[in-house]
Amino acid sequence: MKLLVCISKAPDTTSKIDFKDNNTEFNEAGVQFIVNPYDEWYALVRALELKEANGGSVTTITVGTAEDDSIIRKALAIGADNAVRVDAKAEDAYFTAFQIAEYAKANGFDMVLTGKETINFNGSQIGGMIAQLLDQPFVSLATKLEMSGNTATIDQEIVGGSEIISLETPFVLSAAKGMAEQRIPNMRGIMAARTKPLEVIPAAACDAMTSFETFELPEAKSACKYVDADNVAELVSLLHNEAKII
Repeated sequence: MKLLVCISKAPDTTSKIDFKDNNTEFNEAGVQFIVNPYDEWYALVRALELKEANGGSVTTITVGTAEDDSIIRKALAIGADNAVRVDAKAEDAYFTAFQIAEYAKANGFDMVLTGKETINFNGSQIGGMIAQLLDQPFVSLATKLEMSGNTATIDQEIVGGSEIISLETPFVLSAAKGMAEQRIPNMRGIMAARTKPLEVIPAAACDAMTSFETFELPEAKSACKYVDADNVAELVSLLHNEAKII
C-alpha cells in the first residue's frame, strides 16, 4: 500500500501572534512552529498504522520553503519513510492542493491523507481540492479507517451524527479526531530521520486564486465580573444590560 500524507506547519498555539507590513503579512519572527496536529496525530499516524499492518510505504509531502524542513524531519522521526517538499511558499489552498495533486498523479498513490484542517487557517479545503484535481472520491472528517485488501471502511462525521461508508482505493481522506493516537518520536526515530530522503522539487506552474489584503487581531478580552452566588438579581441585570451575544 502506497500512502501519501500531507504535512503542513502551523504556529504553536502558545505563540504570540503579530503582523507586519501594515498588517498585510503574518510576522513569523519569534514564532515557534509545529507540525499541524491534525496532519500529524491523525493522518500520519493512521497511515503508519496501515503500513505496519499491511506493508507498503508512507511518503509525506509539504508545500513550503527550507524553513519547513525541521517540521518535515519530525514527521520522518515519527516513522514516515521519505518526504517531499515542493519548493514554494504556500500562497493559498488551491495552489497548495494543485502542487500535491501534481505529485500524486505522477507517483500513483493508493491513498492521500490530510488533516481535516490546519489550526492557523481552519479552511478544510485542501483535501476536497486534491480529490477534485485527481478525479478521486473524497471522504472528509473521517474518524476511523479500516482496510481489507483494496476496500476501505470509514466512519465519517456528518451533521447530527456519523455514517459508515465503504469504497475502493484510490481515494483522498481528511482525518479528524479519533482516527489515531498521537505518537511521540523516540531517539531511534529522531536519529534515523537525519538520513531519510527529503526530496525537494520545483513547484508546478499555478496561479494562486486568493490573496490576503489585511489581517486584524481580535479585540482584547474584557475583565471578568464576579457575582455573589446569592445575588441572582444582579446576575440577571448584568445579563440583560451588559452581556454581549457573539
